[in-house]
Amino acid sequence: MEEWNQSANLALDIGGTLIKMVYFSSTDNCSADSQENRSLEESNDISDDLEICLIGKGRLHFVKFETTNINDCLDFISSNQLSTHGDLPDEKQHSAGDRNLIKATGGGAFKFADLFMERLGLNLDKVDEMDCLVAGANFLLKAINQEAFTYMNGHKKYLQIDHNDMYPYLLVNIGSGVSMIKVEGDEKFERVSGTSVGGGTFWGLGKLLTNCKSSSFDELLKLSQEGNNRVIDMLVGDIYGGLDYSKIGLSSTTIASSFGKAISENKELEDYRPEDVARSLLRMISNNIGQISYLNALRFGLKRIFFGGFFIRGHEFTMDTISVAVDFWSKGEAKAMFLRHEGFLGALGAYTSYQKKNSGELISHQLIEQLPNGVQCTGDDQCRGLPADPKS
Repeated sequence: MEEWNQSANLALDIGGTLIKMVYFSSTDNCSADSQENRSLEESNDISDDLEICLIGKGRLHFVKFETTNINDCLDFISSNQLSTHGDLPDEKQHSAGDRNLIKATGGGAFKFADLFMERLGLNLDKVDEMDCLVAGANFLLKAINQEAFTYMNGHKKYLQIDHNDMYPYLLVNIGSGVSMIKVEGDEKFERVSGTSVGGGTFWGLGKLLTNCKSSSFDELLKLSQEGNNRVIDMLVGDIYGGLDYSKIGLSSTTIASSFGKAISENKELEDYRPEDVARSLLRMISNNIGQISYLNALRFGLKRIFFGGFFIRGHEFTMDTISVAVDFWSKGEAKAMFLRHEGFLGALGAYTSYQKKNSGELISHQLIEQLPNGVQCTGDDQCRGLPADPKS
């Protein structure tokens, strides 16, 4: 197996629900997905297409852990010797005193600082969470072709981002809760809104309402795929005898009240299928986030809304629901856009903070992304022959 401690640097985003890690490995081969790479990360369900190659340098890897299982994260760092502090691309040598210092963001960087010191002898150099989210998003939008895409009615469309016309935009980061950030430049942004109804809400209520107390977030998502929210949600057609309310633009299939049918039915929770409950809950939260996001974009005249955070997970139903909500409330004038590395914005932003002075050079000249079909993208290529779905 490849020696991962040749030169490794890592950054962490420790949230209330998940720990996101970005780490660098110096490897001479950025063009092949080796079995060693897969075996190192397969237990963390990280797909190889998320890796980013630094030309002539090595790879950036992306890994996640549940925060409740933080010891798994610590064991992963220790067993793979990721705390061995080598050289970042184009970075000057670290002093000996910095070798046990790693960048970290999120509330857990404060909450678990003592644990990292006790277990691994590592100091967490805390970086502001909003700074990191914006830096990570800007990095990806500038560095990776086909990073952003739209998703509507089962159709995914990749976008070419004009770097000269990238700002302003609204960044909606959906983690345990939701932050909405108006981004006007590389380091010019403002958190303009948010909501406590986010990924943690889906996971928490999902576990309670479906009685799947041991379920992971991904298991709840999978459960929702088998469900039918119309069994529980009250639709416009349920109120108007199967008809549309066309005067105000509502079709008969529009949700009038999430979970509304439970009011009039003489049923207990156990009478409903967990799959239907999970589906209804996911639809409710996704709709809510899409609507609030557009209303905030409307406040500032923003047409582009980028959604990130591990709530999305590349899940088609989630993306479609958010997209339909934005399209409906904006009357087609605004678009919901998603990011392939959606869940790692904070961790990637923390990583780039190691070398702020040289990040522009890294973005312009040193990135290659190895896509699953063998097509390589650089900042100057158009990535011809891209597959319809990078995870297919």
